Amino acid sequence: MSARQQLHIRTPEGIVFSQTLAGPVARAVAWIVDVLTIGAAISLLQTILMAFDALSPGIGLTLFVLAYFIVSLGYFIFLEWRLRGQTLGKRLLRLRVVDAEGMRLQFNQIVIRNLLRFVDDLPLLYFLGGLVCWFNGRSQRLGDIAANTVVIRLSQVGQPDLSQLLAGKFNSLRLYPHLAARLRQQVGPAEAAVALQAIMRRDEFNPVARVLLFGELARHFAAKVEFPADATEGQADEQYIRNVVDVVYRPRVETGTARANASMMS
Repeated sequence: MSARQQLHIRTPEGIVFSQTLAGPVARAVAWIVDVLTIGAAISLLQTILMAFDALSPGIGLTLFVLAYFIVSLGYFIFLEWRLRGQTLGKRLLRLRVVDAEGMRLQFNQIVIRNLLRFVDDLPLLYFLGGLVCWFNGRSQRLGDIAANTVVIRLSQVGQPDLSQLLAGKFNSLRLYPHLAARLRQQVGPAEAAVALQAIMRRDEFNPVARVLLFGELARHFAAKVEFPADATEGQADEQYIRNVVDVVYRPRVETGTARANASMMS
């Protein structure tokens, strides 16, 4: 399978997201980084837990065996959930686990794909999982197939200066910080990247195509979180997408600044 093979996902709104699938080699390197990290943590735990043998012979070894299984499995589950599909190795290699259909990655998917690591590891060193990944059309190991997940390669294109791109634009969505936070949780990396690219390349579209594109995007993101009518009333679809991009990519902009801007405009 080519490491540059693309995964195309079409949403019910007709928006197509394209992602570059991560190949077996990149995934193997990320896994090695993770194994080394886990090894360092387990070595430290071994030093600490074996000291319990002074209290009762064998208790240190028992605690270490238990900690080994908890850390080796919990590392992947905890980080992939907290870091939205990434471990330290995946982050270093710019990889991310995502739902194969473009939906939000669920906790049960993360658990399933990681519980099956023991099967993928057979007979040793991920031979079975690597073999399946190599010949699978979407570079999935058995855990990915069972959980309906894929691993993508994140774009290395530098993020633009959003303070310049979105400068001087009042964002009514920031008047509702709890809804803005929910929007950040609901929007996946692929969706956010499409919205950002649409804003950056708006001048490349002809007027009709631009209206249609931003209309589709606006309906897609509006379905994720419903803001009060006064937050979007009279707002063009393109401005709404600008606000979405601003909320998703600049989460630390002070809400007080938004309220001050609102007072100036009223």
